[in-house]
Amino acid sequence: MKLVMFSPVEMDLERGWPGRLDGDRVIQLAAQTVQAFFTGGGQAREHALYPVAEVVFRAPVLHPPSVRIFEGDDFRFANPAAIVAAGAEIPVAGAVPVERHAAVIGLDGAIGGFTPLVEWTSPELAGEKSRDFALALGPVVTTPDEDVPPGVDWERLVAHAAENTLLYPGDLIAA
Repeated sequence: MKLVMFSPVEMDLERGWPGRLDGDRVIQLAAQTVQAFFTGGGQAREHALYPVAEVVFRAPVLHPPSVRIFEGDDFRFANPAAIVAAGAEIPVAGAVPVERHAAVIGLDGAIGGFTPLVEWTSPELAGEKSRDFALALGPVVTTPDEDVPPGVDWERLVAHAAENTLLYPGDLIAA
């Protein structure tokens, strides 16, 4: 299943509505967010249908509880307030994209789905500030039954991130 957050073109909604991408249409789901969809067991009533050409895709997780970015065997935290939609204009001159994938945590700390994540960095900014301003997410979260990004032991990364703590729906684990 492919999940999105979207809004009709004529409505300027910051967060949007959750939906299921089905070919050239989006089916609105009866959940507040993608995280709430996962918390509800991955099921929700279906509402209105919208042609893809008549919607704007939003970041599928607008306010994740946490963002962990793995490089090698360990991770660093990233700024969850820096989430923007895929394709958003990045306001930092000279910003460089680092393309990654992120697991979106679903129910009970399990992987609910995967989405592209672009970590924007700026060589002109010092230290961790060089990567503190934009994480482009989405636009689609694909559930593990449909696709898993290759080359990463996602279960190992999630298990490491979960050691001595709780993972919440919407947490992002990127590699």
